[in-house]
Amino acid sequence: MIWAYPDVKLTLLLAGIFGLLYFIYLFRYWKINHKLEVEKRRLFTKVVIRTTYFVLFLIAFAGPSIGTSLKEIQEEGKDIFIAVDLSQSMNAADIGPSRLQRIKFELKNLTKSFPSDRIGLIIFSSEAFMQCPLTFDQSVLQLYIDGLNTGLVPNFGTDLNGPLKMAEERFLNDESQEVKSKTIILISDGENFGDDLDDIGSRLNSEGIKVFSLGIGTERGSSIPRGNGLVIDPQTGKPAQTVLDRAPLQQIAAETNGQYFEISDEVQEIGDLTAALERVEGGVTGSRVVEASANKYFYFLLAGLVLSLLDMMLPIKTIKL
Repeated sequence: MIWAYPDVKLTLLLAGIFGLLYFIYLFRYWKINHKLEVEKRRLFTKVVIRTTYFVLFLIAFAGPSIGTSLKEIQEEGKDIFIAVDLSQSMNAADIGPSRLQRIKFELKNLTKSFPSDRIGLIIFSSEAFMQCPLTFDQSVLQLYIDGLNTGLVPNFGTDLNGPLKMAEERFLNDESQEVKSKTIILISDGENFGDDLDDIGSRLNSEGIKVFSLGIGTERGSSIPRGNGLVIDPQTGKPAQTVLDRAPLQQIAAETNGQYFEISDEVQEIGDLTAALERVEGGVTGSRVVEASANKYFYFLLAGLVLSLLDMMLPIKTIKL
């Protein structure tokens, strides 16, 4: 017999408490009724019944497994590309300590929620670059996330099409024979200076690739730090301002049957993003048969409940007047 919860100390403690309390009950009973005639046989029957169902409860609590059974377990997997905007506007501090630093912190926690899935990292601004191919190696991925900074890419505006096309190409050319769900997490402040997203959105949708977009920033916006100064708007000669632009991120999420989430001064939806990714049904990558123990606690619990109900419904007379 195998025990699911073989905590001998706890079992003995519960048994000791029961024995002590029941001894106190019997002692008080004898003390109150020592002048009356007590039917010892019936009293003994009462003790046996109560002790029996308490022992049955303890056995059920320990989770006894008798015999084994074979179970088929299906293995599912997801492929997730995380595309992170590294344009200069991601240095804005309207989300402290900065948009990019906040994203790095959140990504390190998010990726830990998917240890059995392949995750890749794409960085982009005016161009997109593959920073880390799809991998199961969480430690490598964490190192790449730690190293994210706006100096890794050319900064001539932001094009949201680039990382989506790169992820699409990698998904389609993946040499892995395993069938997995394909997802893109697009992280940006939404300021898109590239082409419209209609074409790429319709293609991704037809290919079954979902985009979950995460907007980072605020509506009030912020100036953009660069070195010891600020980025200057050449048209006005004043510090450039960057604000969260939800529209393109919401558009691409809607066109691919994904969802839009946000980190701003009003909402913090990174937890909702994690939950949405967990709900995505992974592709079946294989199955295996495992031998599992058959837990029989229910039978002991049922027997104990029956005896306890009999104890309450059919009390045994212990005193003869």
